[in-house]
Amino acid sequence: MFVSIFNDVIGPVMRGPSSSHCAAALRIGRLARDLMEEKLDAVLVEFDRHGSLPTTHDTQGSDMGLFGGLMGWDAADERLPGSMRALEESGVGIRIETVDAGDPHPNTYRLTLSKNEKSHSLRAISTGGGMMKVLDIDGFAVSMFGDYFETLLWARGDGVALREKVAMLFDADAILLHEHNGLQMVEVKAQQFVPDLVLAQLKLLGFVGIVRRLAPVLPVLSHRTTKVPFSSCAEMLAFDAGRDIPLWKLALEYECTRGGLSEQQAMEMMVGIVRILRRSIAQGIAGTTYEDRVLGYQSGRFERLMQEGGLLNAGALNRIILYVTALMEVKSSMGVIVAMPTAGACAALPGAVIAMAEEMNLGEDEMARAILASGIIGVFIATAWTFAAEVGGCQAEGGSAAAMAAGALVTMAGGTLAQAVAAASMAMQSMIGLICDPIANRVEAPCLGKNVMAAANALSCANMALAGFDQVIPLDEVIETAKQVAKQMPRELRCTALGGLSITPASVAIEKRLAEKKMACGTGSCGCK
Repeated sequence: MFVSIFNDVIGPVMRGPSSSHCAAALRIGRLARDLMEEKLDAVLVEFDRHGSLPTTHDTQGSDMGLFGGLMGWDAADERLPGSMRALEESGVGIRIETVDAGDPHPNTYRLTLSKNEKSHSLRAISTGGGMMKVLDIDGFAVSMFGDYFETLLWARGDGVALREKVAMLFDADAILLHEHNGLQMVEVKAQQFVPDLVLAQLKLLGFVGIVRRLAPVLPVLSHRTTKVPFSSCAEMLAFDAGRDIPLWKLALEYECTRGGLSEQQAMEMMVGIVRILRRSIAQGIAGTTYEDRVLGYQSGRFERLMQEGGLLNAGALNRIILYVTALMEVKSSMGVIVAMPTAGACAALPGAVIAMAEEMNLGEDEMARAILASGIIGVFIATAWTFAAEVGGCQAEGGSAAAMAAGALVTMAGGTLAQAVAAASMAMQSMIGLICDPIANRVEAPCLGKNVMAAANALSCANMALAGFDQVIPLDEVIETAKQVAKQMPRELRCTALGGLSITPASVAIEKRLAEKKMACGTGSCGCK
C-alpha cells in the first residue's frame, strides 16, 4: 500500500490522547463491527504481555477507540470518552486480558467477537498516526488497511473455482485466495462491494457460504492502478530534476496521483483541515476543562502575559508556543484535533504553521499549501519507517513533526526545494534518540514540552536552511538512522510508561490520584468532564 498524505500523515480528524491508540483502534473496531454484521453480544480483547498495550490501553485511549469503533462511531464523535459504557449498555459483554502471544509488533490487538455462539476472530496492528493493518481474520492471513471495499467469501468446496467465478462476474481490483485449516476464503478488494445479484448467483451455484462486507475506514481509497511519482526524498529530487518545483506542488502531484484526486479536491480537503485546526486553537485559548488530565488550562494566562508584555520577547515563537499549548489542551480535554502526524505530536506542526502564517499576514490557502508540503516529508518517513512511539520512541512522533514543520515553514517563506528538504533533515537530526515517557501514563507531559521543542526546532532549522546552512546528512539517511536507533531503544523508553519520567515518584502519585478520581466517578469509563 502506498502512503497517502490524507490517510496516513495529515489526519485523521479525531478525539483522544493518542492516534496510535484511539484512532487506529477505532478503525480496527469499525472493521470488526462489519465482520459481525453489526451484531455481537461479547468481545474478548487480548494484548500481548510484552507489547505496549497492557500498560497503556486504558489511559491512552485504546479502549475508548476500540469500543467506539464497535459502536460504529467515527474518530471525532463527542461520545467517544463514554464508549465502553455505551457498548456494555447495548448488551455486549467485554473482557480484556493480557496473554503470552509472542506478537512481534508492540501494538497488536487480538479480538474474538461472538453473537449467539457464532464467532469471528481478528488480529490487527496499529502502525502509528492512526494507521493500522489487519493481519488475519479467523486465522486466514490477510493484508487489509481499510482503503478498499472488502467482500469476504467463505468457499464451499473449491476456492480456486470460486475466485475464477468472481473474476468472471465482477470487476475487482484484486481477488485473493486464503487458506487455513483446510478451509478457503476469497477476499475481494474493489471500489464497491460485490453486488447482491452476483452474490445470489454464486450462492445459487453452490460456490459460497458465509459472506461478509467490510467498508473502508480511510478517506482516500486505493485502486488497482494506484501509483506514486516517488516514495523517498532522493526520488523526489530526481523527479524534480533541478526545476525547483515548490515542495507543496510536489506534494499535490503525489497525493493526486496516489488517490485519483483533482488538485482542487486536494486543496479543498486541506483548507478544510486548516479551518478545523484554527477552530481548535481558538477553543483551547478560550479555555478547556476535563477531569482526567495532568495539565490544566494554561494557554489563557500565556496569551494575557504575551499581550501585556509580561513574557520574554521571543517574537513569533511566543505565538507558536501559545498555539501549540492551546492545541494540546484541546487534545487532553477530548476536543477535536488533527493527527499531524500523530495525536501525541498533533500541535507542533499546525501551531508553527498557523502562528507564523498569521505573523506574515498569510491566509488559509497559504497555510494549506504549507501543510501539504509538510505532508510529503511525512510520506517519506511513513514509507521508510513509522510514526509510532511504541516502535520508535518520541523521535518517531516529535522528530517527524519537527521535520515536517521545518519543510512547511521554508515553503511558506518562499524558500527553494533544496532548502525545504535541508530544513527537514536538520530538524529530524536534532531529535534522534528522543524517548517517549508519558507522565502518569497520559499523553500530556512531557508531551507539551516536546511539541513546543519540535516547533521551535522547526523554526530554527527553517531559518538556518533559508540562510544556506549545510544539512550534512540527506533526509533519507536521517530517517534510516532514526529507524536503526529505535531498534537500540529498550522497550521501557518506547511509550510503555515503564521508564523515564513515567516512573518518577511524582508521576506515579499523579497517576494514582487520577485513577482514584475516575473510580469515584463510578465505573471509571465515562470520561466525565
